[in-house]
Amino acid sequence: MNDWHPNRLSVASWVAYDLANTIFALGVGGLYFAEWVTDNGAPDIALSLTIDAAMIVVIATSPWIGAASDHAARRVRFLVPTTLLAVTATFFLASVGLTGSLIIYAFALVGFNLGGVVYDALLPDVSTEENRGRISGWGVGIGYVGSIIAVVLGGVLLDAYGYPVLFRAIAIAFLVFALPAFFFVRERPRSRRSGPPATIGGSLNQLVSAWRKARTYRGVVPFLLGRFLYGDAINTLIGGFLTIFVINELNFTDDEVQALLALAIVTAIAGGIIGGRLTDRIGPRRTLHGALYIWMIAILGGIVAASGDQPGLAWVVGGAGGFALGTTWAADRVYMARISPPRHLGEFYGLYATVGRFATLLGPLVWGLIVDVAGFSRSAAMGALLVFIVTGRAVLSRVDDEPRLWSADDQVPQGPEIASGSDG
Repeated sequence: MNDWHPNRLSVASWVAYDLANTIFALGVGGLYFAEWVTDNGAPDIALSLTIDAAMIVVIATSPWIGAASDHAARRVRFLVPTTLLAVTATFFLASVGLTGSLIIYAFALVGFNLGGVVYDALLPDVSTEENRGRISGWGVGIGYVGSIIAVVLGGVLLDAYGYPVLFRAIAIAFLVFALPAFFFVRERPRSRRSGPPATIGGSLNQLVSAWRKARTYRGVVPFLLGRFLYGDAINTLIGGFLTIFVINELNFTDDEVQALLALAIVTAIAGGIIGGRLTDRIGPRRTLHGALYIWMIAILGGIVAASGDQPGLAWVVGGAGGFALGTTWAADRVYMARISPPRHLGEFYGLYATVGRFATLLGPLVWGLIVDVAGFSRSAAMGALLVFIVTGRAVLSRVDDEPRLWSADDQVPQGPEIASGSDG
């Protein structure tokens, strides 16, 4: 519907959810849980295997939850339970021993990532074609304020009360900022699809079906392959292994790690907002390509900092990487929306999440194999991530971002207006 105009409360509520899940992404996935696992004497591969187990579940179920949200009249009804799973699991981290916490962390990752599928598919409901990049960029930019909140919570609570209290505080903050999306996101009018909805028991069939559909639309499969490759590197770094790298290879203290991440967060906010505006102005393709070039420079700089004993260089690299991170996420979800048919948007965002999570599965495994099995340095593992980004950029050269002219069969069936996410 070209005359769709989201209201400000709906947009603000969607943006607030980005802030909420970034509190988890940085506070749990990127920083404190990796620190806690390391402090408890676990090898790098213990975290790798935990992430991989969760990602297998996410890979299998992402297209299902996307297709189910396409079938239903509302997507928000799927956002609520996945978010509550992540919040509840986070609340109990570090309270049940190392093995128990690793298992709980896997459940938190499943809820967090499935919620992300639904959240991304809501982007067209809170934007128009003209401002989609800007809205996506604001989501990313304001979302990284959640990282600041996570760092502040760590600074205030960690030394005084320990990790269990910190994780409980992060869980509560996650829930508080997610609540507006549950009640106030206003979705585009659409009819409930006829026929039976996708079932979780048929997840494998749904996954195969989604890939078959994707092959019939120009650029979708190459884009997903490219996203897998650059996502492999990015998700590995922000999933805790950058923290491990700077602690072990650059001898950063906990305070220096937090300061470096604070710098990266500030530049990620700028990257999200500026990248979103660039996406509207020059298109998601050129914006994403630029972000990937910055990633290449940043990772190479990290390798030089470690091999040349130049820890001061890490501050430049951290700032550049943060900007690239914000720009990447602002541009690539708009890119996906541009090349996906509206009727299958949720299902294709399920594939978008699947390749990202498969990258999250492979990246940590590659890292663990290089460091713990082959016995090479963590700089060598960083080099492998650089190769993934370079290859991903090459694959993306095959994908244009020209607006598609969708057939009637590819449009969303229209129905009575859905006033807000809280409607039944």
